[in-house]
This record gives sequence, C-alpha cells and structure tokens, in this order.
Amino acid sequence: MSTSAVQAAVALAASHGVVSTDPAVLKDGSNVIVHLRPAPVVARVAARTALVRPSVADHFGRDLSVSAFLASRGVPVVTPSAELAPGPHVFDGFVISFSTYVPHDPAVELTRADVLKMLPDLHAELRLYSGALPARGPLDDVDHTLTYLAGQGVAGLEPFHSRRAELLELWDEHYNDVQPLHGDSHYGNLLMTSSGPVWNDFEDTWRGPVAWDLACLAGAAGKEAAQRAVEIYGGGAAPQDVEFHVEVRILFGTLWGMLMENS
Repeated sequence: MSTSAVQAAVALAASHGVVSTDPAVLKDGSNVIVHLRPAPVVARVAARTALVRPSVADHFGRDLSVSAFLASRGVPVVTPSAELAPGPHVFDGFVISFSTYVPHDPAVELTRADVLKMLPDLHAELRLYSGALPARGPLDDVDHTLTYLAGQGVAGLEPFHSRRAELLELWDEHYNDVQPLHGDSHYGNLLMTSSGPVWNDFEDTWRGPVAWDLACLAGAAGKEAAQRAVEIYGGGAAPQDVEFHVEVRILFGTLWGMLMENS
C-alpha cells in the first residue's frame, strides 16, 4: 500500500503546485507519512485507519483543526501546511492531508515522565478548543476494529467482545473530568527539535476524561502505575480512572495489533 499511497500524495501535491522529486516515507503503519522532499510538506495518507474508521477524513480534519488552534495559542505543534491546501482531500481512493515538515531528530524521545509533566499545559489550552469532537474515542475504534476483523474471518474474537462489554458497563463511572484530549499522548507523538519538543498527531483527539491521556503514559496496568502517572501529572485525575482507562487502552492496542496482522 505504501507505494501507491506515496504516488497518490505526490500526484495530489503536484496538482496543487508542490513538486516532490524525492519523497521519503517517514512511517508506514496506521497511516503512511511521507515527507514530500524537497518541499517542506508532509503528507498523511490514511492506510489501515481507513479500514476501521468510516469517518477517517473527519479524524484528519480534527488533526488539522486542533493543530491550527493550538498554534494560534503559541503551543509548539506541527501545523497544517501553508504550501498548499492542507485538506483533508480524497484523491485516487485515498484520504490525504498535508502538514508542515518540522526538522527533528527521530532518534531522540522523551520519557513518559517528561510527557506527563508537559500534559497539564497542553490540556489547559485544549480546554479552550470549541470544535466538535467525538465522545467515545477508543470505544468507536474497538467496535469498528472488531467488525473489520470479523469480516476478515479472524477467529477467536469472542473474548474481546466479552471484554468490551465488561468495560462498557463501567464506562460511565469513569467518564468524568471531560475535556478535549490529545487522544494518543505517548512520547512518540512529540518531535524533538533544536528548539524543544513539538506536539504532533491530533488525529485521535476526542472529548473524554483526562485520565485517558494519562493512561497513554502509565506504562503498565495496575494501581501503582496509575498512581505514579497521576502524581507526575500533578493531580487532575483519580488513579482509579487512570487504571480503568489503561485497561481500555490495552484492549484497543491488542485489537489494533490484530488489525496490523490481518490487513
């Protein structure tokens, strides 16, 4: 898929006057991320996300909208491209968006603790975002991924359906302190630049409990990891809520891994 995704991104950019003679794939996973060298433009092309997100264009649109809003507030983020219309576009069967290339060192990553300490400031800015956001976030992905895997004939899904039902029964109990979130706030979504870390990838932004973003950084299941995440963050969420959302994230991550293996 990556070759055709790159070709589509290059062709679409060229139709908008941005010529790439040396495209470089930065990541080939859930999406194909392409630096359209020599232009300072990065294309995000929906890959596996398009298989399980009927509204993948909405996800891409939220990424662009939230990033533009945060940039207007002075938050260091990867911004929508100014070289051409950022999108999202539908072209040659692909959903594609364009952002600004940010020079960074991919070998340098922050620690979980580093990111947890940065999250309060990000959350404070995100609270001011007034755009429409989904309210079920990872639950929607769980449901769509289960449906896709069943359609692919993947066996042994019943335990995952059962676990999903168990977590859904407890969802409302842990759906509090709700606000716009990053949605996938792990250290891989911060780019290390010469001027410091830059937030990236707001595709999974949703309106949910702060505990979800902390769960993305807890590093392990259980009470101790949840308590540690809350303490480093500086309060703002109950450890039991973080512990619950770690369990939701484990189910989400397990199913996403199965998607990667079966697509």
